[in-house]
Amino acid sequence: MGILNKLFNSGELVKEVGNTIDKLTTSDQERLQAKKEIKEVLLDYEKSMQEQVTSRWLSDNNGGLLTKNIRPIALAFLTFMFVIISVLSGNIGTFEIQEEFVPVYQTLLIVIYTAYFGGRSFEKIKNKRND
Repeated sequence: MGILNKLFNSGELVKEVGNTIDKLTTSDQERLQAKKEIKEVLLDYEKSMQEQVTSRWLSDNNGGLLTKNIRPIALAFLTFMFVIISVLSGNIGTFEIQEEFVPVYQTLLIVIYTAYFGGRSFEKIKNKRND
């Protein structure tokens, strides 16, 4: 549940839902079953998100030159501009990244690493199952 934990803090969501279930259900068996089902729903949702990213990347590769390159070009341009703006923002004479830019860098790194490595891992597992 890596990306969900980072983006939506699903660990806290499961805990809160679990507390609500604990209040509504009477037996330990019912509580454990409900918590298990909630975790399965979150895992299925994360898997679905990964599949959608993979299918978008595959559809981009089947198109024309612009279709294949629009996402990488846009990503490169926006990343370049963000880095330039954050580095030059108030850094005449000294270099210090302003506090406002730190959460953006953190979020970008989490999303990029999760999409790339998570997507690649998912593709490899999927390909092994198909073989």
